[in-house]
Amino acid sequence: MQTKSRVQDYFDQIPDSLLLLIFNKLADARSLGRCSAVSKRFNSLVPLVHDLFVKIDRVVPVDGDCDFASLSSPKPSNIFAHLLKLILLTILRPFHHLLSTNGRNKPLFPQVSHHSPSRVLKNFTQVHNLRIELPAGDVGKEDGVFLKWRAEFGSTLQNCVVLGGTRIEHESTSSVNLQGSVEEDNGSLPESFYTNGGLKLRVIWAISSLLAASTRHYLLHQIVKEHTTLRSLVLTDADGQGTLTMGVEQLKEFREKQLAPSASSNRTQVPATKMKLRYAPYLELRERMGVQGATLIVIKPVGEGTSCGYSSSKREMEALSCGAFDGPFQAAVKALAKRRTYLLEMNGF
Repeated sequence: MQTKSRVQDYFDQIPDSLLLLIFNKLADARSLGRCSAVSKRFNSLVPLVHDLFVKIDRVVPVDGDCDFASLSSPKPSNIFAHLLKLILLTILRPFHHLLSTNGRNKPLFPQVSHHSPSRVLKNFTQVHNLRIELPAGDVGKEDGVFLKWRAEFGSTLQNCVVLGGTRIEHESTSSVNLQGSVEEDNGSLPESFYTNGGLKLRVIWAISSLLAASTRHYLLHQIVKEHTTLRSLVLTDADGQGTLTMGVEQLKEFREKQLAPSASSNRTQVPATKMKLRYAPYLELRERMGVQGATLIVIKPVGEGTSCGYSSSKREMEALSCGAFDGPFQAAVKALAKRRTYLLEMNGF
C-alpha cells in the first residue's frame, strides 16, 4: 500500500500542461476515451485537447436514418445516376460507427449508428486541428484504375485536383521513360483518346471526385458550426484516395455563409467549374513505378483563377504539385504540369 501511495503521489505531480501535451501527441479519439477512464483528472483534461484524430473503421447501416433514406429513395434517371447514388451512399455509411467507454461504463462518444458525427465530437471543446479518416473505397472504380483527389472548400468548392491513371505498374514494362514520352508527342492528346472513351472516362473521374468531396463537405457542416475553435480540418480515407481540407479562413467562411445544398441529395452544391486537363500515355516514376494513361485534372469554380496565361498556369501547377500529393505522385503532378493543357467547362450540379 505504501508503494502504491508513493506512485500515486508522483503521478499527481505531473503538471496539467505536460499531460495535455501527451494527450495532443496521442490525438486518437478512441485512445483518449480510454485515458478519460483512468481518473477524474484525466476525464477533465481530455476534452481540452487541441489535436484530434477520429478513425472510422466500421460501416454500420441504420434503418430509418433520414440521410440514408434520402440517398436511396429518388429513382435514378439512368444507370450513371444510379452508380453515383451508390457512391454517395458508400461515403455516408462510414459515419455510423464510433464507440468508446468511460469510467462509468457509459459511452464517452455516442453511437454514431444513431447520431450524427457532431455528437461524437461534442465532448471535445477546444479542438484546433481535426483529422477524420473514413474507411477505404468511398469512390468506386474499376480494378486496376488509379485515382486520387484533393479538394479545398470554404462555404463551397474552391479547388479540386484529380490525379488518375488507367493502370499502375510497379515494374516498368515500357522502355519509354518520362523524358522521352514528353518529347515524343509534345503533350498532345492522341486521336484514340476521343474515340475509345478516354475523355469520357476522365470526365467520370472528375464528377465522381467532386461528388465525393461535396458529400463530405456537407457532412462537416454541423461539426464546423459547433466547434468554433477549429483552425484546420482534414477529412480523408484509409487508402488516401480522397482528401478534403479546410483552413482558418475557409472554416470561417463556412460558418458565416449559408450552405448551398444540392437539390437532389445531401451534399453541397457544386458550382459551375472550369477544368484543366493534362494527359500522358505513360509516366515512368521512381521506385520502378509507372502509370498508364496518367491524367491530371485541376478544377476551379468559374471566375476563380481561370486565367489561361502560361506564367499563371505554371505557378498554379507548381503550387498544386507541392501541396496536393506526396511521394511519387507529387513527381507525377510535376511531370504532367509540363504537358499541354486542355480546357473543359461543366455546369453546376
